Amino acid sequence: MTDRSRPSSVVSVSRKDCRGVPVSTSHQDAIDGLERALEYALAFRGDAIAEINATLDAHPDFIMGYLFKACWMTQAMETRIYSEMVAAAEAAERLAPHANDRELGHLAAVQCWLHGDFFGAVQKWEEVLTRYPHDLFALALVHLTDVLLGDVVGQRDVVARVFNLWDETIPGYEFVLGFYSFGLEENRDFYQAEEMGRQALALRPDNPYAVHAVSHVMEMQGRQGGGIRFMADQVDRWGTSNFANHLWWHTALFHLDIGDVDGVLDIYDKHLTSADTSGDKYEELDASALLWRLRLLDVNVGDRWKRLANKWEPAAQDTLYAFNDVHAMMTFVSDERADAQTALLTANERYVESASDANVAMSREIGMPFCLAMRDFHKGDYGSCVDRLLPVRYMTHRLGGSFAQRDVIGWTLLEAALRAKRFDLALGLANERTALKSTSPQNWSYVARAFRGLGDKSNAARAEARVETLRAA
Repeated sequence: MTDRSRPSSVVSVSRKDCRGVPVSTSHQDAIDGLERALEYALAFRGDAIAEINATLDAHPDFIMGYLFKACWMTQAMETRIYSEMVAAAEAAERLAPHANDRELGHLAAVQCWLHGDFFGAVQKWEEVLTRYPHDLFALALVHLTDVLLGDVVGQRDVVARVFNLWDETIPGYEFVLGFYSFGLEENRDFYQAEEMGRQALALRPDNPYAVHAVSHVMEMQGRQGGGIRFMADQVDRWGTSNFANHLWWHTALFHLDIGDVDGVLDIYDKHLTSADTSGDKYEELDASALLWRLRLLDVNVGDRWKRLANKWEPAAQDTLYAFNDVHAMMTFVSDERADAQTALLTANERYVESASDANVAMSREIGMPFCLAMRDFHKGDYGSCVDRLLPVRYMTHRLGGSFAQRDVIGWTLLEAALRAKRFDLALGLANERTALKSTSPQNWSYVARAFRGLGDKSNAARAEARVETLRAA
């Protein structure tokens, strides 16, 4: 294999990629390999890292290849890839004397990341994008990292800053539309979000991220039947992508909202679980989130928790990303793994006391309270669960992820309030949910339960009738 550590033969020669962005290399095939890797990454097809590795084998002095690898690996938020990410960043550092300013910007970003300064990394990528608005990779990294960090406005506005400088003649425009669609949806601009998402699909029907954005619109609007049909119509395209696991999770949410538990379990067993133990957290996150929602509905899921907890337990003390930790905790409490719970909580307590990276605030403000609340819920201490979650219910964006993903916190709070017999609070929380999504049978069932608890049989009956009407529709 070629020695990638030597920069001695590097000649500072610049070409441009297909969008006119400068790349430090004299080899067009290196740029072509980089473009293929970017295409694989954004289209959720193939293996982007394997592709860039092959390019680096042929061109060991290709700095943007190492930067692509290191920067793309930031999105995994997993310790298992950390050493490989560091090695790629170090290789890029050795080649830095021959880099252009765009590449130095990407290098500065990944260096911030490796020091735990995730928000600083975003700023560095934004600086690159400001100077090179057609740097599709920089745009993707800012947008996707804003999703990881819960910067809701940033997810939209990073695309808005450059959107008017893009059109269909520029390669990758379909991905820009997909990013914009999701950012608009998370900011509740549902009409424009769906329009952008469907434009993206018109240009590229096998664009899973655009399917994802449109499914989010339908989820937030309570269009369950339409959502199920939309996902079914598109499944031949997205079902073979690397994003299929998450899109099946979205499909399951539509079934869950209308009370189709059998449909949810069928999706889980066929698409959200496997014997794979590679440690891919995206599969485990979606599986945990779906099973916890079923638990809130008192659905017996058999030994599914045990199989899932087996996958999470090796990562119990990672403390890398609070979003991962709360999903791990779902499995540990549900499978009654006291040692794993203690290991996770102790590791996080030590971490928030001593560390200073960006994830500390996420863990302290939302991650730890939710982990402790889930433990309370499992023990039947519903009042304590409510008391932990009520003060942070409007801060949950700091955990990262999407509104649909973070909604599990609101579900947990509301179910705990009902079980704690705090029916006046439960009614208020349920009313909030119906105001945002009035066509949700699940939301109206919570209204009905709260009225029942308050002894208001008349309003409970009206809410129950609404549930049946919505399910029939």
